[in-house]
Order: sequence, then structure tokens, then C-alpha cells
Amino acid sequence: MRQAPAWDRFGHWPPLPARILLAAIAALLVLAALPYVGTPGGEASGSASAGTVPPAPAAGPGRDQDLELYRRIVARIATGDSYYRAAIEEQRARGFPVRPGLAVRLPMLAVASAWLGPWGLDAAAVLLGLATLFAWWRRLGEEPGGADRRPIALLLLVVGTAIAFKPQYLALHEVWAGVLLALSFALHRRGHWLGSLLAAALALAIREHALPFVLLMAALALWNRRWKEAAGWSVVVALFAAGLLAHLAAVAHYLTPQDRPSPPWLVFRGLDGFASDVVLSSSLYLLPGFLAAPLALLPLVGWAGWRSAAGAFGTLLYGGYALFLMLAGRENNFYWALVITPAYFIGLAFVPLALRSLWRSARG
Repeated sequence: MRQAPAWDRFGHWPPLPARILLAAIAALLVLAALPYVGTPGGEASGSASAGTVPPAPAAGPGRDQDLELYRRIVARIATGDSYYRAAIEEQRARGFPVRPGLAVRLPMLAVASAWLGPWGLDAAAVLLGLATLFAWWRRLGEEPGGADRRPIALLLLVVGTAIAFKPQYLALHEVWAGVLLALSFALHRRGHWLGSLLAAALALAIREHALPFVLLMAALALWNRRWKEAAGWSVVVALFAAGLLAHLAAVAHYLTPQDRPSPPWLVFRGLDGFASDVVLSSSLYLLPGFLAAPLALLPLVGWAGWRSAAGAFGTLLYGGYALFLMLAGRENNFYWALVITPAYFIGLAFVPLALRSLWRSARG
């Protein structure tokens, strides 16, 4: 039998761990599919469906109103209004909470959108998408085992970004943060990390949900004793913390005692929460739920089975975000998963190899 290549992590596992992991994967896939089995249209019972956008809770408005809110804020900034006045007044007028301060988005995207205008924003999206594709083409070619899978991996990258870059969604902060993080991931190399840092810093300036990515980069740089790089990522975190404090102070200046607080974001939704968020933030929403939900988990298997710098980082990154989305985010916050979906599905390119190697290792 041909020996598994060094970058095939599961091809070198002893039988017992391989059997345990195979059983765990099978159990998780079944658990992901169960809420959708036997329900009309394959929709989950008691949670967001995989085929439709979940309705907003009674306490808040829906996603279409979110998009209209962001467009209206940009329009007011373009006519000379200040960001915080426009954002808080528009959120109040539409019944959106403005307390705590994190309920008001960071100003970067709205200000940039007003400055660029619709055509400029579309051009920036195209350039960012092309840069991300090119960066991943290079990164996959440099990683062991990646060159042979470049065509399917890049196709999966396009699939992951397709729903995000629909023109009507360019007002969403998570769209830009997600693609910028995908670009940062692709640009990162040992000894060549400045471009990666700049892309991630811009993502963090747009949406605070990019912070786990930056913290992981800093932690790995420290772990590998790359002191200059670790200092660079630490500076980004420090600047973000200062900017966030300034943002919260600016929001507090406009708050009144009548402003109601936002419903809690720490809502434990478990495995189904993560799977449904990924489904609804990607093209998987076109599939029946009992197929889409398991497919939303499989990229993690592919990243874990790819023994490379990119595979290790992807496993830690997307595993961490999976845990985050299990613990945080209401059903109508499903779009938070747009922060990870652009590059997340690249892991599917390595799933056949990972499962085949696990099966062979389990058989001894």
C-alpha cells in the first residue's frame, strides 16, 4: 500500500484514535442533520431553517431593515451629517437598540462608503475579491498538498464569497471583515506578515468580530518566538482597544435614559446554532437542511486533516469561531458567520482525503 504523504495528518494515525475520531465525526453529522429530518421542507424545528432567512424576534426588526438602516446612515454622512448622530437617530427611529455602545457599529465602513460612493464601493469589492483569489492561489501553491487542490479550493473560495458580494449585501460590515480576513489568512507567511497584518487590522476596524483572528495570530507568533511579528499584532490589538473605547464614549454622549438595552447576545444555541449560521450565510441555504447542516461542519474535518501551516491555523481559527457561534448570537444574528465563510469552505477540498485516511488508519 502506498504510504501516506507527510502532509496527510490522519494517514499516520494509530487505529484507536482514528476510530474514535471517525465515530465522533459521524455522531456530529447526525446531530447536525436531526433537527431537519421529517420536517416540512427540511426546515429545523425550533430554530432557523436552512432554506429561509429566520424571522427576527419580536423585540427587534428584520435584516432588510438592517440593510436599509446602513444605507440611510451612509446617505446622511454623504450630506455632511456626523456618523454618531446619524447612526443613533436612525437606529432609534427604526426601533433598533443603541445600548450598549456595541449595538452601534464602528464608523469605518459607513464613512468609507460615503466617501467612495456606490460605484467606488463596487470597485473596491471587485478588487478585494480578485486580490483574495490571487493570494490564495499563491498560498495553496506554497503549502504541501495544496497545489494539486488549487482549482477546487479556489472554486470553494468563490462559493464562500458569492453570497457575501451580492451588491445589496455590501452594506454589511461582516461581508467586508470576512473577505479581509480571508485575504489576511492567505497573505501570512513566516517572515512575511506585514500585508496580512494590514488586512486584518482593516477588518478589525470594520467589525470587532475580527478580534479572535488577530488574537490567534498574536498567540501563534508568541508560541513560535517570532517576537517582532508578535509585537506587530499586539500593537493592532492595543490600537483597536483604544479605538473601541473612543467609540463607546462617542455613543454614550448621545444616549438617554429612555434608550432600551439590546437583548443579550450570549445565547447558547449549540451545534445547530453554528451549523445554521454557516448555512444561512452561504450558498448552502439552497440545499435541504438535512444535507446543508452536515456540510456546514465538514470543512473543519478537511482543515484538521491537512498537516500544514495553513491547515493548522485554519483548524484553530474555524474551530474557535465555531465555539464562539455556538455560545453567542441570537437566531437573527446568523450573518455573523459571514466573518468566516469566505475561506472556511476551502477545507472541503481536503475532506475526501481526510475521511479516506481516517478510514484506512482505523482499519489498521
